[in-house]
Amino acid sequence: MPSFIVPSDPSAPRAAPIPTAIDVLYRDDAVVVVDKPSGLSVHRGDDQGSTFALNLTRDAIGQWVYPVHRLDRATSGVLVFALSSEHARTLHESFSTRTVQKTYLALVRGTPPPDGVIDSPMAKREGGPDVESLTEYETLFVSDRRLSLVEARPQTGRRHQIRRHLRRIDHPIAGDVKYGNGPDNRRYRAELGLYRLALHARRLSFMHPANGKRVTFQSVVPEDFAGPLRRIGVPAAILET
Repeated sequence: MPSFIVPSDPSAPRAAPIPTAIDVLYRDDAVVVVDKPSGLSVHRGDDQGSTFALNLTRDAIGQWVYPVHRLDRATSGVLVFALSSEHARTLHESFSTRTVQKTYLALVRGTPPPDGVIDSPMAKREGGPDVESLTEYETLFVSDRRLSLVEARPQTGRRHQIRRHLRRIDHPIAGDVKYGNGPDNRRYRAELGLYRLALHARRLSFMHPANGKRVTFQSVVPEDFAGPLRRIGVPAAILET
């Protein structure tokens, strides 16, 4: 059973337990879809640890898997792997041609407009040229603690795109140690018990690489995110949609 030491200061960061298994949402002969927890990298390229979503998924189904997209280590939610190099190429093409639909939930500082499109170019990789970067969003709930729950739908796939875009409109994601604010994050830990990045990949929809039909998969908001959301009054109906 994974364990960690709870700090005496409730506002201090604490290490998340290292997962030893991963939940499989769906599997067929072409793809496997899993529910990635926050704190777990997709594969070794993201950090130098020893446990990744890729090897946990491989162990869960007893078969090699091929990564086709990524989620930030701190982001939870729906993640798909291909089960052959051919199907991986097909899915890579779907992501590059923007036929994949991605929906995220983000808890942000302040009160954004009811909806909008963030059109703010950024580099695909560090040091590269800025390219088109678009994120649609809708504000689902506004609390009295200067926090709002936003649904974000990225139309392009740049590194940290949602996190950077929301920061650029002055509504950084709660718990974001890279693009957020330290004092705010300490307050979220102390008052809400939020010890992670408040970003969850809720829904993923794509054309199945074997039959060409659109399939959609959804992840339940995990308790380490849902608990803080309930504490600020987010209705169950929004969390369960």
